[in-house]
Amino acid sequence: MTDSLDYKRSGVDYSKIDPVKIAAQKAARDTAGNLVPHGFAEIAESRGESAYVVDVGDFYLASITECLGTKALVADLMRDVTGRTYYDQIAQDTLAMAINDIITVGATPVSVHAYWAVGGSDWFADEQRASDLINGWKAVCNLSGVAWGGGETPALNGVVVPGVIDLAASCVGIVRPKARLTLGQELAAGDVIVMLAASGIHANGVSLARSLADRLPAGFATPIDDGRHFGDALLDPTVIYSPVTEAIFAAGIAPSYCANITGHGWRKVMRHATPFTYRFHSVVPVPPVLAFMQREGNMSDRDAYGSLNMGAGFALFLKPHQVDAAVRIAADLGVQAYPVGVVEAGAKRVVIDPLGVEFAEDELKLRD
Repeated sequence: MTDSLDYKRSGVDYSKIDPVKIAAQKAARDTAGNLVPHGFAEIAESRGESAYVVDVGDFYLASITECLGTKALVADLMRDVTGRTYYDQIAQDTLAMAINDIITVGATPVSVHAYWAVGGSDWFADEQRASDLINGWKAVCNLSGVAWGGGETPALNGVVVPGVIDLAASCVGIVRPKARLTLGQELAAGDVIVMLAASGIHANGVSLARSLADRLPAGFATPIDDGRHFGDALLDPTVIYSPVTEAIFAAGIAPSYCANITGHGWRKVMRHATPFTYRFHSVVPVPPVLAFMQREGNMSDRDAYGSLNMGAGFALFLKPHQVDAAVRIAADLGVQAYPVGVVEAGAKRVVIDPLGVEFAEDELKLRD
């Protein structure tokens, strides 16, 4: 039997990465006093969440920096198959990593900056690829209502592999009015977990996909169940969820909490510090590309839902009376929303009843 896909074997070991994150949080926390001379104060509860929040007086300021990961490598390989650069879609993936994080705290994204690091300046000489990246980046900024402030385009020979680009983005947002802050202050037993549909793999789990492609006779050109190339389906751009959250707030719906389902899969729903049990009575439709990965990669349900989004890209935690309206709002914006779980009193864990899968508290270590 072929070994199952595994993050450690693909070069990503969260047991080594996450402790560094926690150590960095501890060190960073000791710098909070540097805000005081400016008349500002951090919101301590935001440490360990997906965005950092500062009280600047009339509103809160949120900020985040995120990188794309290895999805650009798939785009480069698929260009040889289809002739497309895919960098307009890659731009959306990169910005989605930052924007979908910052909205988890109730922020409206305001501005972004780009970080495009290459192994050599020749990368930018490919006019079609560079144009697709620029135009895609601009289009996503307009979709999200953010200003593109600038960025950095370093040529890092010896640090970045020649012919490759490392993409990242930072984002600043505002929480105004302050009542929009969603750090789980109102999270309680009885809240409904509403999952917003993912378009595919998004930008997490790509290292696993690349490992799988190495096993397939046709690599990324292998057809999946819907007839598309594996690599082409992997490159479907990440959904930008800010239009949904903005519309929900505009309708007077304030989520109790939000979680961006990225690395760690469905374990991410237990990110909040307070112990709760997050019980799922059903799951969401799985995109064909992820179903293909699970089957061909010999992944158990536990491995798949603990690593991939499995069709759910973002979680809203809502009071029961808010659910129907939120589902309608998301659908009007072209995003399917699925009420599939509930928050319960009890030990911190994620329980997916239809699959017989459970994740314990010690399986998600993202905060001090």
